[in-house]
Amino acid sequence: MKHHLLLPLLLLGTVAALHLENDDPQLDIQVTQADLIQVVEGSGEQEGELALTDEVIQSEGEEAEVSTNQDTFEHEECPREEETIELSGHPGCKTCRYFLVRTPRTFRKAENVCRRCYGGNLVSIHSSGLNNRLQCLIRGINQGQVWIGGILEVWCWCSRFRWTDGSSWNFRYWASGQPRNGRGRCVALCTRGGHWRRVPCSRHLPFICSS
Repeated sequence: MKHHLLLPLLLLGTVAALHLENDDPQLDIQVTQADLIQVVEGSGEQEGELALTDEVIQSEGEEAEVSTNQDTFEHEECPREEETIELSGHPGCKTCRYFLVRTPRTFRKAENVCRRCYGGNLVSIHSSGLNNRLQCLIRGINQGQVWIGGILEVWCWCSRFRWTDGSSWNFRYWASGQPRNGRGRCVALCTRGGHWRRVPCSRHLPFICSS
């Protein structure tokens, strides 16, 4: 008799489990996304993290071509001397050299030029002193923004800013409303005020290399 009762109970349990398996994943995904966004909004921006807003999701396809881990460089002619302005050293690094390239390029092509022509990367900024120094360097060019080496790296439903040279993201100088309300996954330095903004990586801008 016990065996006759056990079989229907097992069948009922299997049907219930299948029902839950079909319904729960959608609920779990919704809760997970909401929780992630709430957590990152509360503390993420302080650590260079950002929840995926609609603008980031929409820009992901546009920015998919951006890769800063390429072993081979696209062919890019090195800038002529008259196209560049050099700035040597600053209090935090007297041996550092910075090159402002005035010819606009996309973020990826700018990074390739920095690697191929100057043996470095798009500049990473780790102090207000260097940020101010670079802002003085770019103040006279006829552009509102220049590329620096910050990029928004996206995975799952969260993301994190990083520098293309692999150094620590330990300083930030965002403009008002940035980075949450920005568009694009690459970071530009404003020529007026020296603040940072998120910009679509496909935009053509002057850029600063460090070596």
